[in-house]
Amino acid sequence: MSSLRLRTLALAGSAAFAVTGIVGPAQALEKSADRKPACVERHDGSASARGATGGRALDHRDISAAQIRAVEARTDAILKNQGISQAEASSAAAAAAIPVYVHVMRDNAGNGDVSNARISEQIAVLNRTYGGQESSSAANTGFTFTLAGIDRFNNTNWHQDKQSKTYRSRTRQGGANALNMWLVNFNYLGVATFPWDYASNPGVDGVRVQYTSLPGGSATNYNLGETATHEAGHWLGLYHTFQGGCTPSNDQVSDTPAQGSATNGCPAGRDSCALAGLDPIHNYMDYSYDSCYTQFSGGQASRMSSMYSAYRG
Repeated sequence: MSSLRLRTLALAGSAAFAVTGIVGPAQALEKSADRKPACVERHDGSASARGATGGRALDHRDISAAQIRAVEARTDAILKNQGISQAEASSAAAAAAIPVYVHVMRDNAGNGDVSNARISEQIAVLNRTYGGQESSSAANTGFTFTLAGIDRFNNTNWHQDKQSKTYRSRTRQGGANALNMWLVNFNYLGVATFPWDYASNPGVDGVRVQYTSLPGGSATNYNLGETATHEAGHWLGLYHTFQGGCTPSNDQVSDTPAQGSATNGCPAGRDSCALAGLDPIHNYMDYSYDSCYTQFSGGQASRMSSMYSAYRG
């Protein structure tokens, strides 16, 4: 899209880094490169990245229909083993407070820094969006977010999201219920892990967010802090509203209309499926502009609560 900022990343790296901030001990840098996941949400606006999705591409690991069925069966089994129903799981997490650890990955010259004030604004956005405060039709999910710590690293490789497995495993704080947010400068808006992957790979659990997408940043159309809202939705078990396309089960949430493809911008009245309902362009789990996002649905709130109870509670 023409309004999306193009970003070219320098490939220079360095082994030197420093740590400052509220939490986070210094660790030695490992120089071996880790590969970034192939399925991420692009920020560079290139045609190959955007496809039909506008300024974003897939921002989580690819997941097939068979894998989705397996996740649903596994979740049901976990909740059954806990002796609770889906409804009980939803209410059990209704007042869940999520600690948030923010890791600011600057380059060696200090570029990419984000102030504590802007980070606090981002936490406020999370509480507003998950509290259903942006629309009269938005669900209050019951989740709240508290800033548990901020740390800062000077490392050009980490700033560019190189060696991502290394830097995440060395800097991650808290347990399964802690949202770790790494602020980096890459060609994407964000990348998230799913809750059911925590047990097999806890060291990389969390979300990576383009630092310019925080409130007041320079990412055109994506600088109101809603990227973090979207990525945290994946972290809590939501799929995109267009997951599965024009199928009755699509995103596993009954009150989000089926959607044939992702949204670009904020096209009122868009209808990409013959099934009932207009595309949910205002839903945080579509690919709309930040200014277009206003809500989670009640079904999404219930799903997040169930997933939290099964994998993060």
